[in-house]
Amino acid sequence: MDKFRVSKDMLIDSGVVRGEDIVEVRAADQHVLRRVHDDSYLQKIYLGRLDRKEQLKLGLPVSGRLFERSSTEVEATRQACHAALEEGIAICLAGGTHHAFREHGEGYCVFNDVAIAIKDLQLKRPGIRVMVVDTDAHQGNGTASILADDPKVFTYSIHVGKNYPSRKEVSTMDVETVRYVEGEMYLKQLFTSLAAALDVFSPDLVIWIAGADNHRNDRFGQMMLSVKDLQRRDEVILSAFLRNRIPVTVLYGGGYNRTSEGTAKIHRNTVTTAKRLADRFLK
Repeated sequence: MDKFRVSKDMLIDSGVVRGEDIVEVRAADQHVLRRVHDDSYLQKIYLGRLDRKEQLKLGLPVSGRLFERSSTEVEATRQACHAALEEGIAICLAGGTHHAFREHGEGYCVFNDVAIAIKDLQLKRPGIRVMVVDTDAHQGNGTASILADDPKVFTYSIHVGKNYPSRKEVSTMDVETVRYVEGEMYLKQLFTSLAAALDVFSPDLVIWIAGADNHRNDRFGQMMLSVKDLQRRDEVILSAFLRNRIPVTVLYGGGYNRTSEGTAKIHRNTVTTAKRLADRFLK
């Protein structure tokens, strides 16, 4: 969890963003969460009544702060999506909790911030077409499940095929890589398949779950990308959308690097690239 604070400090200390560029948010209202999640599940989290099996599946212990922290993350993603539509790009310095389902959480994901943000957008902008681009090393199974029947949403996920979660859901487009994929092979798969997705779906907004767990030193990602590979990924993805004036919301996604501050540095690099390209294409 230190990655959120550390990456924020890195961004400010390096001058990439100023303190006043960061908007602090409060927790999302429960009626916003109910647009996606079952009330019984929300009450379990709010009251801290997950049993041991549910806590193990979630990967997090129940505490008094879990509901507040998770719903605040949802609100940050929700506001970032609206800001991106107004300004061309916005970044949530967290987010991408793509393993959360309607009735349960898993894989460190309590509430599905992406699905909730999309439901909120649809209420305010009927007919909006949203593409979820998920380059976290693990499939966005909760997001795929929740949004499966929505023709206005395209879910794209590129991930290791034989990795967590063991049971995959069906995204609009799933791209499976081999375990311990090298950077060159991964980037070729990514760029080719994402171009194919954009051939069949024209989004009004892209929500990009970047992911830092693709790095070769990550404990869980099972990919072999270098820092340079990840920077190439970020550059090509963001340029493709910003050059064509497609608004983008950037979310962190997962990251569990073995080296101290390794995950935070990868997130910082993504935000740095986004800032540089926004200054190039949107001004």
